[in-house]
Amino acid sequence: MTTTGPRLEEITTRNLEAALAVRIRPDQEHAVEPVAHSLAEAYVRPPGVAWPRLIVDDDRPVGFLMAFLDIDWNGEGTLFRSGLWRLNITAGEQGRGYGRFAVASVAEEIRRRGGKQCYVTWHPGPDGPEGFYRALGFRVTDETSGGQTVGVLDLAEES
Repeated sequence: MTTTGPRLEEITTRNLEAALAVRIRPDQEHAVEPVAHSLAEAYVRPPGVAWPRLIVDDDRPVGFLMAFLDIDWNGEGTLFRSGLWRLNITAGEQGRGYGRFAVASVAEEIRRRGGKQCYVTWHPGPDGPEGFYRALGFRVTDETSGGQTVGVLDLAEES
């Protein structure tokens, strides 16, 4: 079997159960919602705002991501942003580059749609993913969202 590397799949009835089976490490559960919550949230948003995808490698699910695309950031219709909303990498698959792949995939989708920045929020603190996002080029803004740190990646600087 030839390995082609990770890919994204749209969530469908064919892979829904695989997406729902994605589980992060127990010590991370306080920092990110489970896949079922994310899919429910995607369902109640206006069409096109949520972009949920299963991360697959060699036909095995290794993670889940959900991007937000042109979301009404401040709830006033005056500030629209796009970015990575959720990232769940299966516990046994962490540290293998799937998180980097997910962030790069979301950035590419935003870029494809004409976006210039990719936003992300994360749980602050020593057990949070700040180091991961900072290593990918995100810079911390002076904002918080729902008690989480807001980071931004300028896509024009990405190659």
